[in-house]
Amino acid sequence: MPHSCSIEQAVDHVLAELPAHIHMGMPLGLGKPNRFANALYTRIKSLPDRHLTIYTALCLGRPDGGDGLQGRFLEPFLERVFDDYPELDFLADLRRDNLPPNIHVQQFFMQPGSLLGSVEAQQDYVSSNYSHAARDINANGLNLIAQLIARDPQRPDHLSLSCNPDITLDLLPLVEKRRAAGERILVLGHVHSDLPYMQGDAEVGLDTFDLLIEYEERSTLFSTPNMPVGIQDHFIGLYASMLVRDGGTLQIGIGSMGDALTAALLARQADNETYRACLAELDGISTWKPLIEAQGGVMPFATGLYGCSEMLVNGLLVLLDAGIIRRKVYADVELQQMANDGVLDESVYSDGVLIHGGFFVGPRSFYERLREFTPAQIAQINMTAISYINELYGNETLKRLQRRDARFINSCFTVTLLGAAVSDQLADGRVVSGVGGQYNFVAQGHALEGARSVLILRSWRESGGEVSSNIVWDYAHTTIPRHLRDIVVTEYGIADLRGRTDAAVIEALLNISDSRFQPGLIDQAQKAGKLPKDFRLDPLFSQNTPERLKDIRDQFPSLFIEYPLGSDFTAEERDLLRALNWLKSKFKLTEIIELGKATLEAPDASAYPEHLQRMGLDHPQGLREELYQRLVLAGLQATA
Repeated sequence: MPHSCSIEQAVDHVLAELPAHIHMGMPLGLGKPNRFANALYTRIKSLPDRHLTIYTALCLGRPDGGDGLQGRFLEPFLERVFDDYPELDFLADLRRDNLPPNIHVQQFFMQPGSLLGSVEAQQDYVSSNYSHAARDINANGLNLIAQLIARDPQRPDHLSLSCNPDITLDLLPLVEKRRAAGERILVLGHVHSDLPYMQGDAEVGLDTFDLLIEYEERSTLFSTPNMPVGIQDHFIGLYASMLVRDGGTLQIGIGSMGDALTAALLARQADNETYRACLAELDGISTWKPLIEAQGGVMPFATGLYGCSEMLVNGLLVLLDAGIIRRKVYADVELQQMANDGVLDESVYSDGVLIHGGFFVGPRSFYERLREFTPAQIAQINMTAISYINELYGNETLKRLQRRDARFINSCFTVTLLGAAVSDQLADGRVVSGVGGQYNFVAQGHALEGARSVLILRSWRESGGEVSSNIVWDYAHTTIPRHLRDIVVTEYGIADLRGRTDAAVIEALLNISDSRFQPGLIDQAQKAGKLPKDFRLDPLFSQNTPERLKDIRDQFPSLFIEYPLGSDFTAEERDLLRALNWLKSKFKLTEIIELGKATLEAPDASAYPEHLQRMGLDHPQGLREELYQRLVLAGLQATA
């Protein structure tokens, strides 16, 4: 039985039982026991003879609201959404490069873009595949595992790893081997009252823990609010949705592109006539018809899908509720083979699983929905070890039977014309996020019969008023090498790269590039000798423009919902967010005259009293606030 204690008593126990150098592992994302971590961090900061190395990933911190109009908009929203979420003290110091000399933080995945400016975080980053993280952490001398857990009063002899069985389940057997050899290693659990109790593999016995913090954590769980889904993402979702095969397996990642894919799959199921009418308007759809017919489909799901994703994202839960994810898999090879052959009597074998996941973090509505599930519903989701989801070795026969027609759909931010993809690191070496499990899923896309890896990205981006292509000739870093190229999707279409020549790969990617950049890309490929000198782009793909996409969107507004999975923003905040994004796009020399004109022609303040009040601009004080008010009014009018 675990030793029950308070947070401070747990710190005392850890310091007394473990050697001078404590090697603490905490789950990535939501599963960190922040208050315990802060107490241990504070204590060791004051003990220069002690050392602490923290092994973790995805340290979640409240975003910086910023200043100016952005700060006026974000700060009240952040206060409402994050409320009393306990921030990680070491994360704040890490951002300022102010960790004490006796403490280090090693991460294998970072909150995207949040630590680009931290020298300490960049130097202590560990580039490991997600499925190798447990191995690497254990090899570094891990002697303390600390994790948030869930309790169910109806199951007094058990606890749940809830949101994060992912690495912990892989670590526990490794730890037991070292314990048997005489090493002292502690496992600590801190119960959080709002964490959903997940059964299946995530449920463990009380004796798993040496220390159990009895004070139940009741602070706000970190959440990731649903952000608006823009026009680029919606078209990416539409194209990717046609590659998902009925009766198959689905893995998707977090973010607005994943939400857009979910929205498209919902439309394919529930509003198929409108969905197919929109697809018929897409330029080049005839080019990809053979691929879609062979690998995917556009009709509603008769059999349904099975979800197998390292991250149980909100979209998978929405698809489960919609009945699209409904193909059960079984833990027995013989039963799974019978299910694949269509001869399994599900009325007899009803204990199958619809989703395997490794960890979760999501919007508040996501946690609420999980807590609402009945025991029978929650049993259909098996949170399990990341080694089970991200690798084929170990139970390979069963995994191959379960993961039929798998579609592993993940995002990247750059693709080279020769088919390499960049997802984790900038050209100068700074890490944006991490490899995570992307490589594992790409490799499975090639290793599993009938599977495909689908990398999705926006074909262009805008930064500081400048527009640039995300499809480039070359890049100084690669996450996915070009020899693993498969399918790439942008808002302009689908590029099937598997097994094709370099020239054919280049042409396929040019076809889904923005037309503003096609001539320059063609010129670079020709100068490198990778395209014929007489190459001519198919005219069908010469109108890859945002304006063309807007024309199609305007014909089918029901398919392009701004917040398809719901929103934490109020109606006024949604209007303001639209307006502020518009203003941001106008702060460049080529647009400044239009912005000035819009400001002069902005409506009177009486047209948007609630919006101005929300921004604290209903009674502007001084010239700065008067200008802010005119800018906000101009943005609201432009995006109404």
